[in-house]
Amino acid sequence: MNRLKKLFSSKETREYLMSTHFWGPVANWGIPVAAIIDTQRDPRYISGKMTFALCLYSAMFMRFALKVQPRNLLLFACHFVNEGAQLTQGFRFIKYHLLDKTE
Repeated sequence: MNRLKKLFSSKETREYLMSTHFWGPVANWGIPVAAIIDTQRDPRYISGKMTFALCLYSAMFMRFALKVQPRNLLLFACHFVNEGAQLTQGFRFIKYHLLDKTE
């Protein structure tokens, strides 16, 4: 407990928690959370264009999160989860609009 208290009272931790390096990714987590929740909705409401755009967006920012100094692993994790969620939505979109219509 004392070690945890010491960690949170350190100047480096306070500076990190008050930076955009922390709050940017935290705010960005709304996108993958919404995509994960939307996997339970009817696939007819999925926008193919938006799903594709978000896949590209997350792929680019995963690379950015690893290239920026210092590396932002919280941002990388956010976009990694979002990439998976958007790919899931994309497969659902393709299955509903292209594959199920041919049967």
